[in-house]
Amino acid sequence: MRIEHLAFNVTAPFEMADWYVAHLGMQIVKRGETGCFLSDKSGMLLELYEDAAAPALDGFSFPPATFHLAFAVDEVENLLRALVKGGGRQEGTLRTLPSGDRLAFVRDPWGFPLQLVSRAGATP
Repeated sequence: MRIEHLAFNVTAPFEMADWYVAHLGMQIVKRGETGCFLSDKSGMLLELYEDAAAPALDGFSFPPATFHLAFAVDEVENLLRALVKGGGRQEGTLRTLPSGDRLAFVRDPWGFPLQLVSRAGATP
């Protein structure tokens, strides 16, 4: 058994998907009428869709430490700058933990919290 996908009901699934492709290196693997599936290089799927019959996820309604989507990256600083330049909003400061791990929070243009993490001694 493995996780097949993680899904988010959002108000702008296609725009979000395009931003994730352009800025986070994800790929759209399936596009439907109400949303699409994206994949990272590991094959994990993220579904962004819009279902008006259910409440849409409001990323601004919770702090990033409570709920976020994390991306393993080589250079936190460089990607953080690029995401902010591309319409994201940095939340808090870039931190280095005692373990040597580096992490930062950024919200995508729709408010969804993302974490950028570089683990000490690991490669993404």
